[in-house]
Amino acid sequence: MENNDYLINFIIKADWSQLPEMVRHQSKRCFLDTLGALIAGHKTPVADLMTCFADAQFRGNESSVLVKGSKLSASGAALVNGFANNALDIDDGYRPTMGHPGACVLPVALAIGEMTPEVTGEKFLTALVVGYEVGIRAGLIRHATYETYHSSGSWGAIGGAAVAGKLMGLSPEKLLNALGTAEYHAPIAPMMKCIEFPGMGKDSIGWGSMVAVMSALMANDGFTGINPIFDDSPKTEWINSLGHSYEMMNLYFKPYSCCRWAQPGVDGALKIMGENTLDIDNIKTIKVFTFKESAALSCDYPKNTEEAQYNIAFPIAAALLDKEVGPRQVLAPRLFDKDIQQIMDKINIVPQERFQKEFPVKAESEVEITTTAGELFSSGVMSARWDLHTTLPTDQELEDKFLWLVSPVLGKSNATALKNLVMDFNREKNLDKLINLCTHQKED
Repeated sequence: MENNDYLINFIIKADWSQLPEMVRHQSKRCFLDTLGALIAGHKTPVADLMTCFADAQFRGNESSVLVKGSKLSASGAALVNGFANNALDIDDGYRPTMGHPGACVLPVALAIGEMTPEVTGEKFLTALVVGYEVGIRAGLIRHATYETYHSSGSWGAIGGAAVAGKLMGLSPEKLLNALGTAEYHAPIAPMMKCIEFPGMGKDSIGWGSMVAVMSALMANDGFTGINPIFDDSPKTEWINSLGHSYEMMNLYFKPYSCCRWAQPGVDGALKIMGENTLDIDNIKTIKVFTFKESAALSCDYPKNTEEAQYNIAFPIAAALLDKEVGPRQVLAPRLFDKDIQQIMDKINIVPQERFQKEFPVKAESEVEITTTAGELFSSGVMSARWDLHTTLPTDQELEDKFLWLVSPVLGKSNATALKNLVMDFNREKNLDKLINLCTHQKED
């Protein structure tokens, strides 16, 4: 069986009852974590801008823009929710593809799921599993066949098309065309250019989500696409492992709203301060030893939230002052805080080969803090938290993170109700309760 045939067969036959229990549980964890990032992301400037843009360019009444509650065409809703989903850079990731599969597939599942009444909670969660597995493999192939490091939307659009096709019940032929169309029209975005000059496009997830929805809808109407990327795979096991090995079990999660590459430095600095009860006023210098991609992150004062997230000095400084790096830190007015900038001035980044050898399998750094009294403290080698190489978050930790992100947006009561709904979502008959909770804010 050719790779594409095998993959199409996996998408069509995937069924909630046949998924391993650990995968079913992981689908809810991923749903909760990615939804939290999406909802909180709707309080960012890019989400507001894209909502206004889509209101003019993607009019319709098929699917909802979360939080704001407006209705658009399915592709328009996926576009806006996709931009919001990665707007705070606090969504899950898969290290070998250096990107974010969850944010690429959830906006698609929401858009298509809302316009398709027969989509139950079980079907929705199954489609998410399909999207993660297909998207991750598309990312592996994309990076194996292209020299340039491309953003998540370049392969996430293919995973999103798999989600849409699964929920729409597309035939094998139409599903093949949807995947090929998504690959052909996906944003081929050189990621390091956005690291060097951060912009609202970020990981191109918003555009990738829109492409995914449009590709499935176009294929359903008879549009034909290229032969999808999976027949190009240099490793057959990436495809024939579908349905046997679930790569969504190998995700990392993010405790901080910033680039993953900066997060070992954040934890290293916090570790030193906590273990040695140092006073922040007594810090003279902070040195971070890391890999070159991490060192490529800016140390300049950020002028907007994207620059704050694609920065290595800002999140470390913000964490030292606030003991967290979340929406409050990377959005105005805290974004421009002079106290944070004074700490940033003390930070020096040093790329080292010892960390380069481990990347991208591991993202590691070491932090040294020198005090005004001349004392030197080291964190030791730090890996990014909530990873396979450290300790993955418990359900409670993910639920606490969700409430931290969502309660300021929807109110604590709605956030708690939404958390409970998601963790039992396989019992839902449709998406009505979900959409209602996600689009109605409540004062507590």
